[in-house]
This record gives sequence, structure tokens and C-alpha cells, in this order.
Amino acid sequence: MNDMLSDVFLRGTYRGRIAPTPTGYLHLGHARTFWIAQARAREHNGVLVFRNEDLDPDRCKPQYVEAMYSDLRWFGLEWQEGPDVGGPYGPYVQSQRREYYLAAWTRLVESGAVYPCICSRKDLERSAHAPHDADEDDEPLYPGTCRNARASEEQKHDPRGVNWRFRVPDGETITFHDNNPVIGLRSYVCGRDFGDFLVWRRDDVPSYQLAVVVDDAAMSISEVVRGEDLLKSTARQLLLQRALGLPTPEYFHCALMRDEKGVRLAKRHDALSLNTLREQGAMPGSLRADW
Repeated sequence: MNDMLSDVFLRGTYRGRIAPTPTGYLHLGHARTFWIAQARAREHNGVLVFRNEDLDPDRCKPQYVEAMYSDLRWFGLEWQEGPDVGGPYGPYVQSQRREYYLAAWTRLVESGAVYPCICSRKDLERSAHAPHDADEDDEPLYPGTCRNARASEEQKHDPRGVNWRFRVPDGETITFHDNNPVIGLRSYVCGRDFGDFLVWRRDDVPSYQLAVVVDDAAMSISEVVRGEDLLKSTARQLLLQRALGLPTPEYFHCALMRDEKGVRLAKRHDALSLNTLREQGAMPGSLRADW
């Protein structure tokens, strides 16, 4: 951990973040989570950081990036650091931070914490040992097909062409205390609740898990506020933080917003997108009052 990071954490400065992904228009559920993040930053007289998590080149679109800023500003969000306002920890756009992720991947390769995997998505779907979690965004439990693979000298210098997986310590229980009192203490068992997870994709895109761990540390984030669908991801990220020697922030996971049928909101719920609500003349204060 560098001196700047250590100094920030030792001083106890609160640094929160909102980190939207521009793969569609943000909906009311995103806005509520980001509103909570802003409220916690203000409660602690801290700083709120905006990070554009635009890693996926096929799904992230310029029109969604533009809408992110305008819709969230319209809703009442204010951030003190970010792509549009600058700050000491930039760039605040993930597609511009490849060198940071590559350095972390190299460190994981050198320590033997990750291995190359040639399994395709179809291979995993066919596996009887790879059931999907109830959370549609969660990774299937990897069956360990390539777990004993060793990287060639050529592969150690270039992540492209194969998937790279983090080798979890089977049977170890990962426990953390969530700052949301409704959630509290959580525990997940490696190899049972989640398996070896992706840190770099074969199409040369770093995974969500790796990127956010690197960025949260580099940007001195002291508390991560996000949806409860990412609770299991927190366990994975604690393992990455340990392997990379990075500090662990605190976590606050929010309940997900759901529609009238009890289905959690997704970007396909256009009727509740901030963009649509804004065009229909909705008032942010009235929307927040419904919470």
C-alpha cells in the first residue's frame, strides 16, 4: 500500500463512490442506491467519487455515458471527484485505467493466485456441476476443469486469448460485517458458495471483480455502497485484496428496488429509467418521497 493510501486511511477520511456502468439507461433502483451513497458521504463530511465503469467495449455506449451524467444531476446527485470534475485520483474512467489492472494481473500471475482457463461459456453451461445462482448476475460455480493448468512463459506476459481465474482456497470461510444493520455479519464458503472466479476475460477485458478492487484501493475508497446482489462479490473481492496486499474498505449493501411483481429492477425496465421518468416530467423530490 503506497504512502498516500495509508495516509488517507489512517486519517479516517470518508471517501464513498458511485460507479455506474453505461450499458443502458440508469433506473430508479440505481438512483436510490446512489442517493444512499451520497447521504452516507454527507453524514461523514466526506467525499463522493463518480467512477465510470465502462470496461465492456461491446455494451457500453456513448449515449448511455452522456445520460448517466445528466440523469443523475437531474435527480440531485452531486460528486466532488469524477470524469467531469477532475480530482487527484484520476482517470475516473475504467477504460482509461488498463495499466493499473494489468499490473495487478501480473502480480497475481507471479504469485500463482490465478491460472489460465480455456473453458468456453458453452462448456460451463453444459456442466452438471455449474448451477447458476438465483442471482442472474452471479457467476456459475466453476467445476475446476482447468484448475491444474499452468501458464506458459508467453501467457505470463499477455492475458489475451484465455480466461484467467482466481484459485479460491476451498473450504475457507470468508466473513465480513456489513454496515447495513439489516444485513450485518455475512459468511461465504469458498468452493461451495462460489468457485474460482474470472479476473480477466479471453477478449482482453479485466473482470468487474479485479477492476473494482484495484480502483477502490487506488482511489482510497473507505466505504463501498452498492446493491445487496453484490454481497457474494464482496467475499471474492476480499480474497483479491488479500492476494494483492490492498486495504479493505467497509461495505454497505442496499436492498434492491423491485417492480410490482417483485422482480428486481434492471436496465430493461425502461418505464422506470431515469431518462424516461425525466422525459415524462417526473419530479425527483416526489420520486424520493415514495421511498
